[in-house]
Amino acid sequence: MLQLMRHVADEVINPRFRDLDTDDISEKNPGDLVTVADHEAEHLLTKALNEAYPAAVVLGEEAYAGDPDLLTRYAAAEHAFTVDPVDGTKNFVHGSKDHAVMIGETRGGEAVRGWIWQPQHKHAYVAERGAGAWRDGERLVRPAPSDDPAQWRGVTSRRSWIGRALPGMRPLELTWVCCGVDYPQLVEGAADFIIYGRGNPWDHVPGGLLLAESGGHLGLLDGEPYDPRRVADTGILAAASRSTYDAVVSALR
Repeated sequence: MLQLMRHVADEVINPRFRDLDTDDISEKNPGDLVTVADHEAEHLLTKALNEAYPAAVVLGEEAYAGDPDLLTRYAAAEHAFTVDPVDGTKNFVHGSKDHAVMIGETRGGEAVRGWIWQPQHKHAYVAERGAGAWRDGERLVRPAPSDDPAQWRGVTSRRSWIGRALPGMRPLELTWVCCGVDYPQLVEGAADFIIYGRGNPWDHVPGGLLLAESGGHLGLLDGEPYDPRRVADTGILAAASRSTYDAVVSALR
């Protein structure tokens, strides 16, 4: 899978990094950018997955934009994949290295494997349910957060929340604006929790499994469990540990 992701990135993503023409960029919705690299990469990844797993449903971010019913078929599938061809498209468009290619796999509605390839940082992250999380072949274990919540670093994708301080905690900062970078940064200790708004499966299945397999916890902002088959309209909370998650949920209430 990583070989496929690297190949696709080398073929259609990397050649356009910091070399996009105006005609290569469009908007799905106001402020929601998509590039020719997104479309071409998703086509290649989806084609390869369909050939290797013809019975599986492949939920690609760009395919969903053209066919919202695809989410229903994905949610009902016994075996499925999520594909985010260029996670962090705005970063990619603006020349930031903080973008990624992500694939997640679900069976029976549970995340079982996830892959993140950061083509400019040259880091590969892999997680398998019950078998651990890995970066470039080395096992990842999330460092224990401080016992003092005042020391925790919280980041958020909700720009209106930046600077907001939850009770007893530091003001929130902006994420890396890319789930394929956010989750690895959380796992490696650069943040202690992340607050997201609306969460789509292609954004959170791979990183969520990476977090869970390294010792962290993923759930909804209201304290309910995360379901990889659904769009999380109520928001998502990724945390360094279950106790960190519970403390932030309590603070939000």
